Amino acid sequence: MKDTLTPAAPVIEARDLNLVFQTNDGPVHALKDVNLTIRRGEFVSFIGPSGCGKTTFLRAIAALEHPTGGTLTVNGMTPDRARQARAYGYVFQAAGLYPWRTISGNIKLPLEIMGFSKGDQEERVARVLELVELKGFGNKFPWQLSGGMQQRASIARALAFDADILLMDEPFGALDEIVRDRLNEETLKLWARTQKTVAFVTHSIPEAVYLSTKIVVMSPRPGRITDIIDSPLPWERPLDIRDSREFIEIAGRVREGLRAGHSDEV
Repeated sequence: MKDTLTPAAPVIEARDLNLVFQTNDGPVHALKDVNLTIRRGEFVSFIGPSGCGKTTFLRAIAALEHPTGGTLTVNGMTPDRARQARAYGYVFQAAGLYPWRTISGNIKLPLEIMGFSKGDQEERVARVLELVELKGFGNKFPWQLSGGMQQRASIARALAFDADILLMDEPFGALDEIVRDRLNEETLKLWARTQKTVAFVTHSIPEAVYLSTKIVVMSPRPGRITDIIDSPLPWERPLDIRDSREFIEIAGRVREGLRAGHSDEV
């Protein structure tokens, strides 16, 4: 890995982005005046209180929600066109594996839908299983794997069609701290090997600081960006870096951004 980021092309760009949901109780302003650029190869974490629009922004990138104002582009295209171009893989909070399919079968599912040949499917499944350190588990069923292994299988499924962008919506939030630490380490190694652009939603300050090259701090609804922190940490990060002065200082700045967002709440 390199120790510093080199300039790279923008992959995701939001300009004056707004998203308002219409509900029976009136409009809900989920995102307000969001301006953000994510560049190729960055690992960007979104952190903020529940309901601040972190997941909504990720879903807007994936064309699962549609902005009501401003602009959002993915690889220079609208999110809808980017979805058609298979620009991203999406990892949800729950692994979402079908219990009647083997791990290999679950990973193959999007490849089958996209019309990849059987030979290509087998090659891709073998490659991503090795990437997420699940080689030899392809014939197991989800219920035969631990929660952490199931989530790794979910990541493998998102990587199988080799999209440039990986969207991860709090994938480790339900796991215990020991497993979460291990998967954080593995996620960094996976990012180093694949050089994907990652957008990662989390509620954990240590997780955001440990994983990210950039941390986006968001306010309570209406979701706004209160701070964008470019991490000075080296790209190669052992877990004990969390005891370093730089790490603690970044975590403190994240907390300040979260407090500032609450103080501005109206």
